[in-house]
Amino acid sequence: MKLFCCSACGHVVYFENVLCERCNHALGFEPQSLEMLALESADGIWQAAGSNGSGRWKYCGNYTFGVCNWLVPGDSPDALCVACQHNLVIPNLDAPGNIALWQKMEQAKRRLFHTILQLKLPRTTRAESPEGLAFAFRTTGADQSQPVMTGHEDGLITIALVEADDAEREKRRNAMGEPYRTLLGHFRHEVGHWYWDRLVRDGGVVAECRAVFGDDEEDYGEALQRHYANGPKSSWQEHYVSSYAGAHAWEDFAETWAHYFHIVDTLETGGEWGIMLKPEADRSGLLAVDLDFQIFDEATTIEHIARAWTPLTLALNSFNRSLGHQDLYPFVLSPVVIGKLGFIHDLVHGRIGRRRADSQQFVSTAA
Repeated sequence: MKLFCCSACGHVVYFENVLCERCNHALGFEPQSLEMLALESADGIWQAAGSNGSGRWKYCGNYTFGVCNWLVPGDSPDALCVACQHNLVIPNLDAPGNIALWQKMEQAKRRLFHTILQLKLPRTTRAESPEGLAFAFRTTGADQSQPVMTGHEDGLITIALVEADDAEREKRRNAMGEPYRTLLGHFRHEVGHWYWDRLVRDGGVVAECRAVFGDDEEDYGEALQRHYANGPKSSWQEHYVSSYAGAHAWEDFAETWAHYFHIVDTLETGGEWGIMLKPEADRSGLLAVDLDFQIFDEATTIEHIARAWTPLTLALNSFNRSLGHQDLYPFVLSPVVIGKLGFIHDLVHGRIGRRRADSQQFVSTAA
């Protein structure tokens, strides 16, 4: 995630801010430019501060509930921003606590979409395609009696609202024996299934993907049942980014996709903060790295990314241990996993399957 500045006074602000603490200008995120704009009220609408009337904006309709700070062009017929247009089911806002949980959901979702926008990936909506990307934030299952199952089906990503409750999510993490479980991780994993359909299936590269991730035609239900009954595959660390990735080729792809998003977003954050690592104890220089490079540049290789990621995660884990927390990134990337990440890297940059022009067409349609 890049660092943002108030466009009026230059003060560093957070991605979620709606007010500059220095100059008191209203703030909104403009998804076309990927910038945080300082705003001034003008005749019931907003204009960019100091713009002499140019650049008129309105907040996303969900700003009213305090869950979104993204902007929509002032003359647009759309009430919702490009991220909230993908919401199909939102929580019951009359139920106590639901708005606070929904706010956390939307914060994670907007960070997901920031990366999607950075990578210029397709983001068709349900209004544009029956298999368009959509989100349902539920407190009960579709029949109102069963618990919510977080997952993906034909473009619809369902996430249990209770996952936004930190204590409940930690309880589930321990019960499932998972080393890592975050709300943002859910979004990144589940959207990976949708992009398998868009970029692999529709992109005509099933065979290429199968050669890397395995047989996607294996019975999915049986594979998951076997995984939960027998536990992780032996020596899974050599071949998969997580034990769950070994359950089925689709889960391997989605887990690897999620980790790719973890990696590029965190490396961009490190670069924005000007982080350079040069541990004095590292006399070989293997852990020395400068994060000042363009992570989303198509010329950046997976080798460059992996070379930067390893020392950064070692440093972050060391910081967490010093504060008495568990490792921030409790995973080890084997050479095989780095190869799988390289497939994702090439896929999102249009080097596998349909070329970037196809993705750009989807982006233009959804804009």
